Amino acid sequence: MKTKWGTCNLTAKRIWLNLELAKTPPRCLEYILVHELTHFLEPSHNGRFASYMGQFLPDWKAREKELNTYPIGPILGV
Repeated sequence: MKTKWGTCNLTAKRIWLNLELAKTPPRCLEYILVHELTHFLEPSHNGRFASYMGQFLPDWKAREKELNTYPIGPILGV
C-alpha cells in the first residue's frame, strides 16, 4: 500500500492498514480505524458517512487534517 493509509473490502470483511501509521500519533491510527469501520455502515463518502463519523469520532476532521501532514510511504516486503 503506497498511496493509502487504509482500505477495506466489504465483501471479504477485511481492513488493511498501512504500516506507516505506526509513525503517526495514536489518534491518527484511531481515525483510520474508525474511518474504515464506518465504511461497513456506509460504503461511500457521502453525508451519511460524515454523519456517522461525527457520531463516532466528533473531532474526525481535525484528525484527518493532522494525518494528512504525514507522508504516506510503502509497506516494506509487499
